Amino acid sequence: MLTARDYSLGEGASACKSKRWGKCVIGVVSLGTKTDRQLARVPNVRIVQRLVILASLLGALFATSVCQAADAVAGKRLYPVCTACHGAAGQGNRGMGGPKLAGQQGFYLLKQLQNFQSGARGMAPGDAKGRQMAAMSKGPALSSAAALENLVAYLETLPDKSSTPTVEGDVARGKNLYATCVSCHGEAAQGLEIMAAPRLAGQSDWYLVNQLQNFALGKRGYAPSDHGGRQMKAMMATLPGQSEYRDVVAYINTLSP
Repeated sequence: MLTARDYSLGEGASACKSKRWGKCVIGVVSLGTKTDRQLARVPNVRIVQRLVILASLLGALFATSVCQAADAVAGKRLYPVCTACHGAAGQGNRGMGGPKLAGQQGFYLLKQLQNFQSGARGMAPGDAKGRQMAAMSKGPALSSAAALENLVAYLETLPDKSSTPTVEGDVARGKNLYATCVSCHGEAAQGLEIMAAPRLAGQSDWYLVNQLQNFALGKRGYAPSDHGGRQMKAMMATLPGQSEYRDVVAYINTLSP
């Protein structure tokens, strides 16, 4: 979790002089001793600094309350309906189009299940796998908020084992491309809850390529309520094609969260 000690303004942050939201495009944020150029619309970096710290603290409190309330044992009883696509150990099943779930952060899994239920994901034309998942999320077994939280609590207990890499690309080029991803997903692609960004390292690489394409095509990030998805959709301007998708994912495959 980020704290005031971990978060500081980087050199160049003072270059943002606008007092209005949406005017400053480039901000520089320093996390510890690392400085990353972040594509962000920020009006006043000092305000954003305080908001980041506050959001981190509130997020930690929320996450703790969810973990305390959720029942992983009850969640385990719900999981059998997921195994055909995601595997008995949450390892994923490419043949069924189901990504690896083990090792993914609970906050992200819960948010995506909620998105599928609400129609914020899985309802775009041409997204057959998304529609299948949307239908599954609306089944009677997952009809309550408690059921979703219990299922996610169980998923968080699954042993994590990195997926076998299948995507080939230019790792050096992918490293350069990943520079625009660091501020949300972390240097090791470990995911940052405060940015609502999931873990990428160790996940199903074929699925990452597919989802980058879905964002680019508007199959994800189309709903106004899907703030993270809309941000990712906008970020696809930095990854204009399949070659870039493969390169950045090939680099992610080299990272250990």
